[in-house]
Amino acid sequence: MSFGRNPHVAKAEAEELKARNAKDPRASELAWREGARQWDRAAERETDDKRRQQYEEKAVAARASADEARQVDPEPVADLMAKLKPPTSLPN
Repeated sequence: MSFGRNPHVAKAEAEELKARNAKDPRASELAWREGARQWDRAAERETDDKRRQQYEEKAVAARASADEARQVDPEPVADLMAKLKPPTSLPN
């Protein structure tokens, strides 16, 4: 057990880093939501009111980032079809 340190702060920062580096929107959204949960846990354990307020604000910001990640529109099917290679004939 660590003394004087809030372990949830490091976990929340790691989740935010994971969310920023995620390759797809769903993974990014999940990481942002987990980061927000960790910020909430850090705020619950914090005794200093100023830091507690900062952690709560970071949790709200992480949830907003998760909502933004969810609203990213997927690539249209027409664009995907254009990327496909034309079919090649099979030898008989």
